[in-house]
Amino acid sequence: MQLRWMMIFAGAALTAGCAAERPELEKPVAAGDTIRFSAGPCFGVCPSYSLQVTPDGSGLLEPERFTTVPGATRFTVTPAQYRRFRAALAQFQPPAGTVKRISHGENCTRFATDMPGYTIEWTREERPATRLEFQSGCMDPNYGKLRATIAAIPRMLDIDAMVKPSAVR
Repeated sequence: MQLRWMMIFAGAALTAGCAAERPELEKPVAAGDTIRFSAGPCFGVCPSYSLQVTPDGSGLLEPERFTTVPGATRFTVTPAQYRRFRAALAQFQPPAGTVKRISHGENCTRFATDMPGYTIEWTREERPATRLEFQSGCMDPNYGKLRATIAAIPRMLDIDAMVKPSAVR
């Protein structure tokens, strides 16, 4: 009888440890920005798509060119993924209600042509939208961290398989 209780307690302890690591049991994000991200075309086979992620974890990917999904695709992110995504982009967010452009002649002196452009937009009901437009051909060294963050977004949201460049159609 004592052995049986020990096994029950051991099983409960193991289950509780696993439950703490399960993403679906994470505390939801109560409020936050809806974040829209667009990857524009380039002179080549760059994936071109838009996505939107909301604080409740719902996401929508809308492919344009060179992705592996044929049409609009819904996906979900965990609260931890949303928080990581929001935090990674927050350091580049302009003041509320403004647009910041980083392109040749606007906040950029060294520039390579034929590179994709990216737009990140933060929206929330109680304030005007904020937007960052980044032409990735900007080779100024102070934008390396932004470039690395943008490159990590598909992996961060676990959608990298959907936005890999597909064969030319």
